[in-house]
Amino acid sequence: MGPTSHQAGAAGRALTADRPDSVRNVVLVGHSGAGKTTLVEALALTAGAVNRAGRVEDGGTVSDYDEIEQRRQRSVQLSLVPVEWAGIKINLLDTPGYADFVGELRAGLRAADAALFVVSAADGIDGATRMVWDECEAVGMPRAIVVTHLEAARSDYSQMASVCGEIFGADDPDAVIPLYLPLLGSPGPDGHRPVHGLLGLLSRRVHDYSSGARVERDPDPAELALIEGARSRLIEGIIAESEDETLMDRYLGGEDIDLKTLIDDLERAVARGTFHPVLMAAPAADGARQGLGTVELLELITGGFPTPAERAPLTVTAPDGSPRPDVVCDPSGPLLAEVVKTSSDPYVGRVSLVRVFSGTLRPEETVHVSGHGMEDRGHEDHDVDERIGALTSPFGKQQRTLGSCIAGDLACVAKLTRAETGDTLSAKDAPLLMEPWAMPEPLLPLAIEAHSKADEDKLSQGLARLVAEDPTMRLEQNPHTHQLVLWSLGEAHQDLALERLRTRYGVQVDPVPHKVSLRETFGAKAAGRGRHVKQSGGHGQFAICEIEVEPLPPGSGIEFVDKVVGGAVPRSFIPSVEKGVRAQAARGVAAGYPLVDVRITLLDGKAHSVDSSDAAFQTAGALALREAAAQTAVHLLEPVAELDVVVPDEYVGPVMSDLAGRRGRVVGTEQAEPGRTRVRAEVPEIEIGRYAVDLRSVSHGTGRFGRGYARHEAMPPHLADKVREQAEKGSPLT
Repeated sequence: MGPTSHQAGAAGRALTADRPDSVRNVVLVGHSGAGKTTLVEALALTAGAVNRAGRVEDGGTVSDYDEIEQRRQRSVQLSLVPVEWAGIKINLLDTPGYADFVGELRAGLRAADAALFVVSAADGIDGATRMVWDECEAVGMPRAIVVTHLEAARSDYSQMASVCGEIFGADDPDAVIPLYLPLLGSPGPDGHRPVHGLLGLLSRRVHDYSSGARVERDPDPAELALIEGARSRLIEGIIAESEDETLMDRYLGGEDIDLKTLIDDLERAVARGTFHPVLMAAPAADGARQGLGTVELLELITGGFPTPAERAPLTVTAPDGSPRPDVVCDPSGPLLAEVVKTSSDPYVGRVSLVRVFSGTLRPEETVHVSGHGMEDRGHEDHDVDERIGALTSPFGKQQRTLGSCIAGDLACVAKLTRAETGDTLSAKDAPLLMEPWAMPEPLLPLAIEAHSKADEDKLSQGLARLVAEDPTMRLEQNPHTHQLVLWSLGEAHQDLALERLRTRYGVQVDPVPHKVSLRETFGAKAAGRGRHVKQSGGHGQFAICEIEVEPLPPGSGIEFVDKVVGGAVPRSFIPSVEKGVRAQAARGVAAGYPLVDVRITLLDGKAHSVDSSDAAFQTAGALALREAAAQTAVHLLEPVAELDVVVPDEYVGPVMSDLAGRRGRVVGTEQAEPGRTRVRAEVPEIEIGRYAVDLRSVSHGTGRFGRGYARHEAMPPHLADKVREQAEKGSPLT
């Protein structure tokens, strides 16, 4: 079946849904370059939502419409493309495939009810895609697989379908089976046989695209033989998931099972997440109305993927954490929606992409905005009431006005000034809170400074907006190094943040070397005498103090002890000495880093009845500490991080070798989950500034890690000497 005249007319108008069972929310998942965006555009063309591949009526692209995406020629953000097929509104959520933008993928998974895994017949399946499959498996999300890049010279659909079965169906090989076989044309000069159509295994029909249009016909004898050779396994896989326990016995007994029964069982198994069909798709050729396999894919989405009403009830609480009844997908129920993406429009301002889980969202009504559980990312808890602005349906750069958004659907909301990604929207008189979804921790630091005074004035607001949009980005004002640090997931994520600061918010920043918080401590007991005596007319300056400094155990900080006897230093000036030595300790005594873990004992001193003062004794205390430091070795202490690295078993050796090269100490390994190992290690922070990037390389994108502060410990002498040399040149170690 092709698009009806009603569907073809969908281009140019906002698609609306009047009930949850007329909506399908589908997220496209796959590695960068697998063809997700091209597939979305092909589906939009087939559904009549665009006038030609990837173009809406105003000539813009339907996906990757952002200027940054067009310049980089790859997706960097979640995009919503609504289309209509057979009276069903399909919200296609196109996600970036590059690992740096996994936060956008997580948002897409949160907003969707089913996932379409896009794999390239030419490039295969990468480790990161396998990990996302396992995550979907753990929560029972329905999934299907579509094979792309069939036109590539080295592509082989049948081989790729077999690989999908081996990887995605490792636990149940009969749950990942193709629904179609390729109709191959004559070999070209390179020997590659192009795919001209599909052989339907259930229907025993051929969908021939060789003429530029989709033509359905009966198979010839050779094609029928291919179909029959693969049909039995598919039927057995479907029947194995059937709720009718007699069906398998009937089939094995020779009964020809009715086609409608098979299709109904297939769709139920797909919707339950227990059967995962493999399909194929290719964009339309020049002048063609439909891409190869796109009609079949749209039919599977509308018939086999679950409706929002089939989603399990959601657990919610009040903002204060008290329990509330579970919420189901009901347009007349209590309002419950979530901001899955936040962006900024230069003309409209902040735009929030919202998934409505219950109730109906309407323009101009006041809702409660609640954000909790993201304090570690710089997002303060907040509970405010805000007025909903215009509701729109995005389509490329266009925003098409909506009258309302019912439970199960998605819409964009303008001008929610306090709402951030992950926030819950609910009725102001019955506020609710959803648990925020899991996001990877940003672990790649980038220290920045404003480029000019004008940029400095706008920097704070620009960074606040940037972090509000992206929960995988964290802003830190480091109290030890006094640097402004932007934490991200990778270098591409960093570059995107700087580009958005410049182009969206008009803020130019300069990256600067990231510093780690080194410390200093005394290697042995030492004494120092501070003498500050000056006479220059009028009141002079006179203060002498003698101190002893001894090292203390790690974590002791600075301890000041007064052992002056006989009033050699008047009681009123002892706090001045303490203030002076503490100020000098904060400035450092060897390489400019704070002094810690020492006891400073004031033993003796001298004062003058007229010329002694608070300032004089502060200066004398500082001089005494510096002289003591010159009498002994001063050790540099570096921060050590606890790393928790989880990788597939085959990468444990390379990871441990890499950690050893970073002066790391492996303290233990254990099984994290089937096929994956957790490696726990302690590594100096200086050595892991780029570990977020390097681990991805070592583990081929399949590793993840967490980090936490362990302690400061002495730096090896040869590195400490290098730090001192750099400090003398005015360039602290980074």
